[in-house]
Amino acid sequence: MDSDGTQDARGTHANPVPRARSVMPPMPAQAPSVPPPDSSAFLTWLRTPRPETLPGVWRFGHRPRPEAEPELIPGRQLISGALIAFLVGWLAWSLLQNGYVGDWWLLPFKLLIPDAWRGGGSGVGNYLLYAGYELIVALAIMIVVGRLGRWGEVWRRFVLPHLRRRPQQQQPPVPVPAEDPAAYPDLRAAGAVDAAERLAAEARAGLMRDVDHARITRAWQGVRGGRFSLATFTRAVLQEGAAACVHPSGERDLPARLARHDLLTGQVRLGTTADDARNPYAYRGAGLGLDPELLGTSLLAVGPAGSGKTGTVVRPIAESLCLHALAGRAAVVVVGAAGAGLGPADAYDVVVQIGNPESVYDLDLYGGTTDPDEAAAVLAEALVGDLAEPHQGGDTRRSTTVLAQLLGPFWAVHGRFPSVPELRQLLDGARGPMAALRKGLEDSGQESLLRELDARERQMGNPGDVGGILADRVALLDRPAFATFFQSAGPDASGQSRPFSLKALDHPVRVRIDLPQRGHADASRILARLVLAQFTASVAVREDRSLFACLVVDDATGIVTPEAVRGVQRLRSGNAGVVLTLRTLDDVPRPLRGPLLGAIGCRMALSGLTPWDGQDFAEVWGKEWIEARDVTDRQIIAETPAGKALHAVRRVITGKAPTARAVTVRQVERERWSASELAHGVPPGHAVLSLTTVTGEHAPPLLVDLRG
Repeated sequence: MDSDGTQDARGTHANPVPRARSVMPPMPAQAPSVPPPDSSAFLTWLRTPRPETLPGVWRFGHRPRPEAEPELIPGRQLISGALIAFLVGWLAWSLLQNGYVGDWWLLPFKLLIPDAWRGGGSGVGNYLLYAGYELIVALAIMIVVGRLGRWGEVWRRFVLPHLRRRPQQQQPPVPVPAEDPAAYPDLRAAGAVDAAERLAAEARAGLMRDVDHARITRAWQGVRGGRFSLATFTRAVLQEGAAACVHPSGERDLPARLARHDLLTGQVRLGTTADDARNPYAYRGAGLGLDPELLGTSLLAVGPAGSGKTGTVVRPIAESLCLHALAGRAAVVVVGAAGAGLGPADAYDVVVQIGNPESVYDLDLYGGTTDPDEAAAVLAEALVGDLAEPHQGGDTRRSTTVLAQLLGPFWAVHGRFPSVPELRQLLDGARGPMAALRKGLEDSGQESLLRELDARERQMGNPGDVGGILADRVALLDRPAFATFFQSAGPDASGQSRPFSLKALDHPVRVRIDLPQRGHADASRILARLVLAQFTASVAVREDRSLFACLVVDDATGIVTPEAVRGVQRLRSGNAGVVLTLRTLDDVPRPLRGPLLGAIGCRMALSGLTPWDGQDFAEVWGKEWIEARDVTDRQIIAETPAGKALHAVRRVITGKAPTARAVTVRQVERERWSASELAHGVPPGHAVLSLTTVTGEHAPPLLVDLRG
């Protein structure tokens, strides 16, 4: 059950030894002590209904609304109408009681009630008969004025919601065992009664939490899929209970949570959809949640500094994916600047702090591969993928060829790829390293690789050679701060360098990579492109694609290249996605903005966007048909003396000339969100977000309060 968090993660890799040069964190000797959750809170969470609804709606306890907005009377008009109707009814009842309208309303009483009943000796009986008839008349008046005053709508809109709040806060009733998720009916139906009893007892005793339930559900899916045996699953549950199939790290929860999560649906709540006329009626006031079904189409968030990209978007998503990894459902890699607030180190299995000498883990420059051509392609994308064509060296295919002409011979001679200083010397054409490489090939009789080296030497110094550009870019990584980093042959002499490779995405691993943006901005962009290139290359060849793999990049400035856009387009079929944030779309080359917005399924524009960025979002979101109302006021001309006098009196009272209003209704096509609205109409702390699921369902651009 490697993808379900039941395998030791030490040294796990997609490639066998000697390829397995990247490492994973070792499993602790014993599981950490975790305080048990409240059993009643867990059972309430588990039994809360989660109806199927529109994409992006927070399903936990959601009450669906009609898709179309009903015709509603304004609240002030409704209340005033109800009050006036009540006063009219009161007036009518007073007139009847005081005899101002005569006694005709007593005629039915006199005709229907026998004289013997009304003429009896009992005054109490006569009073009761008369009072009963008055009650019937009063009810009739109330029904009439209630319908005229729309009292029923007043009750539904203003009274009933307040009465429902209290029942909603009460604990839902316990369902029958066959339908109670806390009784694990699926396990019972499959014959694992003992395992179901053990898990149900753990849930009732308060020893289970949402991560445990999600992890065991994931393991049970593996049993139903035929990857694991029922006996193995049952034995693990009977021995460990709620701690069965634990993550390789031994953790059963994160050290802390800042966002609201629902692991039963896989959602993380980002905010509340605003009650705005521009939002579809079914979304208004509902919570907004993201899950792997949406992140599988990738997410792009654009907003200036201080708009809340990291705190309200990146951090909750990273936290959710880490919880999914603990449940054996996902593998996540989070990339950002050191100190960007992407979560504590304890929330991750691997923390790569590039440029920090105290970092335990290192980043494999070649992605853990032993294929020189694959390593050359990924490294070329990282080094020169951002150079705009037709700039010299902008074509990464030529750069890939140059690197392959050096990496292939070096691997054949040394059994490893060159370090950063060695690669820089080879690209510069240093005589000593090139001569030593040639001698090694001649001694081993590698004729084909000698021809590769000869071709590289012939190209050196030519005007069209890209070796110099590659050497300049490698020089950004050949700095004293990175002297102990980018090793690819295992731990260094100090034993602290443990290269991590994205080949480990076959396992539910949590990784955070801190980039040295302070003082090494260019090197950070190269490393970010390297991680993105390795990610897109690794997820395409994963053995276990049931794990959702996600790369979260906080500040994707300089990493969007033509090859990166093509790689993002292929992620959906590999059950993977990326989350990218930008301060402005100007950080992306103009020819790539349209393809990037087209390749991304979920697009977010935060408050403070520039009109130029808003125009790009407005174009990709398109237009829609709406009903436009044109109101025209026409002055009324009186023809008669009496009419003129009446108009004069009306003008004195209202201060305006008498007019007649004409309303014209027509269908027009307008932008869903215009560039001006995105730039000036999005309040602080809000964002406009459109969603697309991996199955193709769409949600229109929604105005979302990220603080709700």
